[in-house]
Amino acid sequence: MLRGAITTILLCTAFAAWSAAATLKPRMVELDQLVLAEDFNQPAPLDNKKWQPRQHTRWSIEDGVLRGIPSTQEYQASRKDHQGFEPRLSIPSCPQEFAIEFSIRFVKGEQTPLCPFIEFGHHVGRIYWNEDGAALLADHESVQLDSNSAFKLESGKWYHGLAEIKGDEMLITFEHGPFFYGKHPGLAVKKDGFGVAGFSMGTVELDNIQVWSVKSGTNPDWKNFRTTFATKPPKVLKPEIADKS
Repeated sequence: MLRGAITTILLCTAFAAWSAAATLKPRMVELDQLVLAEDFNQPAPLDNKKWQPRQHTRWSIEDGVLRGIPSTQEYQASRKDHQGFEPRLSIPSCPQEFAIEFSIRFVKGEQTPLCPFIEFGHHVGRIYWNEDGAALLADHESVQLDSNSAFKLESGKWYHGLAEIKGDEMLITFEHGPFFYGKHPGLAVKKDGFGVAGFSMGTVELDNIQVWSVKSGTNPDWKNFRTTFATKPPKVLKPEIADKS
């Protein structure tokens, strides 16, 4: 009886997560081909061609999610940098222009000046969280393109997002939350997929991953939607980098 009740709860939780994520619709791009889709419902060995752990952090498919934890203490002690304190992963199969839908939750460890974040291209465009909320950073985190002080991470809470990456623009929308928009030359560079890093000594879980290529034009609704918000002037964080862009 107890096992059946637990199974029912897990199935309902998974369905609720899928339903929330499924309501997100592209605003800027038109979806083309589905490149990758995974709900992690079946335990399986990690395919490193699809999911690439970074800094020797440990990832596994279990309990219906892709779960990441820090590297081993032995590895951390063997390194002076890139020690794997934060669970880190990349999805390299994303096209240069793409859309990705995802569910993610962070279980807190310790906040650092760099983590936690999700990114679109390594150091290209990044949503970074801290005690002041969330910000969209670009060009090796040298400029801040957008921010929301109310969007603070809650440990253990699922967040459902849709990111649209095209040319020198990015639009990242969260279910029942804000969206972040940025346009910057630093976004129009070669990208190497989607990435995530958690809190130091924390846990990250991913679910409901879908990656699409996008068509050459923009979404028919984009022009009208774009008029509903003002673009914030970039805030320079690292002049020594931003001045070269």
